[in-house]
Amino acid sequence: MSSLVGHQIQQSEKVKSLIQELVGEVTKINSQLTGIHAPQDAFKDAGKAKVDAAGLFRGRPLHYPYIGTGAGRGPYVELEDGSVKLDLINGIGIHLMGHANPRVLTAAVRGALSDILIQGNLQPNNEYRLFTEKMVKIASRKSRIKYGWLATCGTMANENALKLSRQKNSPARMVMGFKDAFAGRSTMMAEVTDNPAYKQGLPEYHEVLRIPFYDKRDPKSGEKSLAAMKEHVAKHEGNISVFGFEPMLGEGGYQAAPREFFLPLLDFVKSKNIAVWVDEVQTFTRTGEYFAFETLDIGQYVDICTIAKTAQVGMTLYTEEFNPKPGLIAGTFSGSTPCLAAGSEMLDMLSEGFLGANGRIQQIHKRFINGLNALNEGSCKGLASDAGGMGLMVAFTPHDGKKESVNSFLNKLYANGVIAFPCGKDPVRARFLIPAIIQDADIDIALKTIEKTLLEGV
Repeated sequence: MSSLVGHQIQQSEKVKSLIQELVGEVTKINSQLTGIHAPQDAFKDAGKAKVDAAGLFRGRPLHYPYIGTGAGRGPYVELEDGSVKLDLINGIGIHLMGHANPRVLTAAVRGALSDILIQGNLQPNNEYRLFTEKMVKIASRKSRIKYGWLATCGTMANENALKLSRQKNSPARMVMGFKDAFAGRSTMMAEVTDNPAYKQGLPEYHEVLRIPFYDKRDPKSGEKSLAAMKEHVAKHEGNISVFGFEPMLGEGGYQAAPREFFLPLLDFVKSKNIAVWVDEVQTFTRTGEYFAFETLDIGQYVDICTIAKTAQVGMTLYTEEFNPKPGLIAGTFSGSTPCLAAGSEMLDMLSEGFLGANGRIQQIHKRFINGLNALNEGSCKGLASDAGGMGLMVAFTPHDGKKESVNSFLNKLYANGVIAFPCGKDPVRARFLIPAIIQDADIDIALKTIEKTLLEGV
């Protein structure tokens, strides 16, 4: 045998040709999706029946009447009611390269030809090895990170982060984080998450200490956060294992903070030997660099970092000091082979002009923010305010920022062909997770649709 059988499959010109032909044909069919399209009468009833069935069998209606057909092109997605939407929420942030990207499809199809669909820590294939190596090399460029462990989602990556910090700083058990944080849906991550609606009926473990996040309206915001942190440490010194935080609040309202806000907090927790865990499940690849800790230049402080969403899998990255003892973390499910292959391809794609101060991500951010500000200063004055965010994460406050009026706006926006989602409270905001492949013309369509929807009123 001149080469291993698996290598023969990878190197086969016939397999490559068949994949190219398959992806090419799907791409050709998807090219029919050229823009926003209203539901079609011929498919409305059947589409509604599928939406209703999905809600019936899971016990709760879908948030939007959304069942995709499996067809899409870039930022556009076709639904079973015959409509085509401009997707600016991307599965709450998974679909970084949009729908049916040919390069992502090619990688995923190749992954699907593997002997196994799911890889784990006991029996990994090369996709596991290559993704892990690629991620650790990227993360270690501007931090002390040396290792990484795969998981299936951000919640599990975060659970592993907490376990690493608690084992290293045992017997300390408490977690310090920001108010309005979101960390996931497991029992412990629901505790770390600062939203009572997400833990109705769950017991309180009283293991999470909260400090206020940056408030751009308050010049003493940083001082207040540091004072609250010092108060917690004085009361619980020796029993706080980790300071875990999102570099930009996600569900907390898409509020960003400058580097100067974080530095005193990080210097203080380091002086107290409290671990620094940066939760980048949402910010990873979206801020103009691979990591928000690179954008903020705080990598030297990071002990643990978690990612998911755009990576297509979850991962906990950590330094030598936090390398866990055998048995603490594992994972029968580390990720599907197509997802590992596609995630690796997307990391490569990002290096091709998307990153940096003048990269495509920052261009998208500026065009979208400038467009929202123009609406606020012009035709929609008083109806749209406080546009902001980081990179591909953009939000603004529609109308009065009350839950009812914002939800009404978002439902009308969806009906008009653009998908977004709420975040924050007092005010509630409309948030967008913009795909990196969006074109300027599509941004302009989104802005025109936002304008139309705002002018319709609540």
